[in-house]
Amino acid sequence: MDTSHDGTGTPRLTVIGTGYLGATHAVCMAALGFDVLGVDVDHAKIELLRAGRVPFFEPGLPELLVKAQESGRLHFTTSLAEAAEFGDVHFVCVGTPQQPGSYAADLTHVEGAVTELARHLRRRALVVGKSTVPVGTAARLAELVRATAPAGDLVELAWNPEFLREGFAVEDTLHPDRLVFGTESAWAEERLRAAFAPVIAQGTPVVVADLPTAELVKVAANSFLATKISYINAMAEVCEAAGADVHLLAEALAYDDRIGGRFLKPGLGFGGGCLPKDIRAFIHRAEELDVAQAVAFLREVDGINQRRRARTVDLVRELAGGELAGTRVAALGAAFKPDSDDVRDAPALDVAAALHRAGARVTVYDPVAMDNARRVHPELTYGTDVLATAADADVVVLLTEWAQFREIDPEVMGAVVNRRRVVDGRHALDPAEWRAAGWEYRALGRS
Repeated sequence: MDTSHDGTGTPRLTVIGTGYLGATHAVCMAALGFDVLGVDVDHAKIELLRAGRVPFFEPGLPELLVKAQESGRLHFTTSLAEAAEFGDVHFVCVGTPQQPGSYAADLTHVEGAVTELARHLRRRALVVGKSTVPVGTAARLAELVRATAPAGDLVELAWNPEFLREGFAVEDTLHPDRLVFGTESAWAEERLRAAFAPVIAQGTPVVVADLPTAELVKVAANSFLATKISYINAMAEVCEAAGADVHLLAEALAYDDRIGGRFLKPGLGFGGGCLPKDIRAFIHRAEELDVAQAVAFLREVDGINQRRRARTVDLVRELAGGELAGTRVAALGAAFKPDSDDVRDAPALDVAAALHRAGARVTVYDPVAMDNARRVHPELTYGTDVLATAADADVVVLLTEWAQFREIDPEVMGAVVNRRRVVDGRHALDPAEWRAAGWEYRALGRS
């Protein structure tokens, strides 16, 4: 590969931060043919990656990591000085969690990474933010980079928001539905186009925008998705009161091309490390910009989502005869979604913990998220497999729609439980099949 360090030609890439976003980006860019250096201050994480092990669950990524390392195009380091010397385009992929006691995003990691990297930048380079940040952050960081870097104005900053879905992150990186480039110069745009040349060659649409617009795309997209999810869950509340069926309602709405069926799925609601904290940070930033009224509806979106968790606990209580104390509950699922081990703001674990606090004897099982779940909720009991978890249960509650849970034979499970009572928190089971097997079946939004 023809690589140059004068700001032209094929760039060498660094990825600052090797968490979920960063590790995936580094591996996939190497798979696309670029020379990539992954950087993290966490020595243990770097050693894992050097050993060919991914520190989280993501289908397809471990195999791609090994291939990328074998190709000689992917390496890892803890040194930002080494990264500055190596790279032409530096992707910043560190976390922006919610601040404790506030809706605001914690930008400590982003600011720290950009500042430390800039101190070592002695030649022309492009720093590219991929982390999700409040609008206005990029402009401030651009000034910080120019003021801090020894190369001064030769270092520019751009923004390239990520749109990864956990469980599909490799596909979303290699074959995204769009690329967004927030830039301040034609050179920065050219460098980004060079850094994504194989992806653009596939015909991927590219939206070139100013920095504030690029920052807003991710939070606007997540807010829209969260609103759609909470909308159908609000209809579930109405359906329960009216004796209607929200599943059939959603099916009928989905035939309208203006609405569509994606994310119009009733159930326990959204969680994870993005949607909840992103919409809250958006609310906080809108308040700072004196446009809080414009996104006031997002508070109710968040509220509807939280109510789904409480209502799921209520359904379990109702099936248990009105009393949770001493009730044996088998909780199937801990991750916030299937094909992930992420338990950040996971509705499944929130429900399991709430049942435990109410006096229920809760046993949790998840195919891959058990270790993470134990760290967050060590007070819960954890099963070894589905049937062992359901043994002698008074109520089974499905909380994460893993394929193996969808495929459970209700007769087989019925043979091990104490009472055939199930709450389907994800509308993942066939009500007719379970009722035919003698189960009392309940689901959010279904009478």
